[in-house]
Amino acid sequence: MSSLYPPIEPYASGMLPVDGLHTLYWEQSGNPKGVPVLFIHGGPGGGTSPKHRQYFDPNHYRIILFDQRGAGKSTPMGELQDNTTPLLVSDMEKLRVLLGIEKWHLFGGSWGVTLALSYAIEHPNRVLSMVLRGVFLCRPEEIKWFYQDAGMIFPEAFRKLSHYLPEEERQDITKAYHKRLTCGNKELELEAAKIWSGYEGTCSTLMPNPELVKTFEVDHTAICFARIETHYFVNDAFLPPEGLLGHIDKIRHIPTIIVQGRYDIVCPIKSADDLVQVFPEAEYIIVPNAGHSAFDPPLQAELVKATNKIKSLT
Repeated sequence: MSSLYPPIEPYASGMLPVDGLHTLYWEQSGNPKGVPVLFIHGGPGGGTSPKHRQYFDPNHYRIILFDQRGAGKSTPMGELQDNTTPLLVSDMEKLRVLLGIEKWHLFGGSWGVTLALSYAIEHPNRVLSMVLRGVFLCRPEEIKWFYQDAGMIFPEAFRKLSHYLPEEERQDITKAYHKRLTCGNKELELEAAKIWSGYEGTCSTLMPNPELVKTFEVDHTAICFARIETHYFVNDAFLPPEGLLGHIDKIRHIPTIIVQGRYDIVCPIKSADDLVQVFPEAEYIIVPNAGHSAFDPPLQAELVKATNKIKSLT
């Protein structure tokens, strides 16, 4: 039995021009008069899907999904120009103003945690609460872990990722893939994108999930995901040199639930633990039998419990 709420359709959607180049897809579902909650997708470049609406009680919440610059239904597809973390934070504010929202809940996983924290630090008076899953702070050691050391856990998947490259380029896999994903040869870019994205899909669940991996390897998804992800990773995610942890004091008053899979290989639990050390007020839930994916059943169940719990805050 799924712990998710039943599928629903949006009651409103649109395209928001945020500058002369980028236009963002957004949608609203659930209760038009409900409490606003913003779903912040991962990646960067991952995009949203209809299933993401189902983490929230549609009778209580005004559920808002949007695709970040270059991702999902936003245009131009996979565009890297003017695509930075401060600009994504600015886009979220523009969406809030467009929808006439004073304050909203934030729900983010993986890269969505990075962006949720970045937004909350910049606009703490606009955040009612946060639910954060699979903590990713986009630090160099986290990138190194997944694109070098995680091969100790997933050697077959890592071999496919690394052996696509000449041996002399395997010491900096992110840089090597970024070069191929921006080479201008569309056939080569797609080939590299599918390998890059398939690697993350393979490592995302505690138990093998070939159907989930296939969703990562769909042409459009793979291109957006791989191009934008490597763009951010070779640029230190456009975060301040000191990272996010040094700014957590600005948001410690915001009610926050952190949900972390014990066996998350993509975003290991060490990052969640580091966050909790500087954010002791947050409720910290370790799911003992889950990996990274929000669709891992035990993690999925805890996330729905979390969104139900924060109803009492409004």
